[in-house]
Amino acid sequence: MNKQPKYRQVADALRREIDGGVYPPGTRLPSESELSSRFEASRNTVRSGLNMLVSEGLISSSQGLGYEVRKHDVFELNASHFENLTFPQNGDAYSTDVTKAGRRPTQTFRVEMTLANEYVAERLKVDNRSTMVLRFCHRFVDDVPWSTQATYYPEWVAKDAPRLAEPGDVAEGTTRYLARIGIEQAGYFDEIAARMPTPDEGRLLDIGAGVPVLLWTRTGYSADKPVRCTITTFRGDLNRMNYEIGDLSARSENEPQ
Repeated sequence: MNKQPKYRQVADALRREIDGGVYPPGTRLPSESELSSRFEASRNTVRSGLNMLVSEGLISSSQGLGYEVRKHDVFELNASHFENLTFPQNGDAYSTDVTKAGRRPTQTFRVEMTLANEYVAERLKVDNRSTMVLRFCHRFVDDVPWSTQATYYPEWVAKDAPRLAEPGDVAEGTTRYLARIGIEQAGYFDEIAARMPTPDEGRLLDIGAGVPVLLWTRTGYSADKPVRCTITTFRGDLNRMNYEIGDLSARSENEPQ
């Protein structure tokens, strides 16, 4: 005899069917009324089971439209190649990588003068509340919100690289632009973390309940000091990152990329 609460039985059964392909990504689940009949349970019990799946990020709910299995068309980012100037690039690294994957990139920009918070100031080794140029990108892959990217440049960099403070894109990418005017980034330090989204992040990335964000902070250094701090916030359900380290000649081309 199954001693689990009825709503968990509902959730477990539907989860198995979603995982087994009975309800593929993008399809709608039966109505609460239909599920009540199937499981011989009240609508409140069924709703509790469905809400478990919502909190796990497996399904989404829309007012008046019922429940739909979430699509997980994952985009894979090779962080070793990202911004690496030895690799061919047509425009900025984001546009190049998304286009190379056979998908369509779009993005919006916001450029402003701001004050460094403690997190950014620590990484750029400047005083807290120092003046920064912030370049903020809201990025999409095939019209689906993919990430936000906030890049902070200290005042000395902005003074030597005035295009950073101009609105709109830097066509060749900011890393190449800086390198061409003599501010070459000799190395990067990456930090990766995960957490639940803030309300603003949830709104910008269209994140449903139960879906975390992946935070990637990259601090770029010249030979003697930090140049910029970039904080990229990804939807955790639609993104995967990888790195290539060392000699990978033994790695099969058929292995997951």
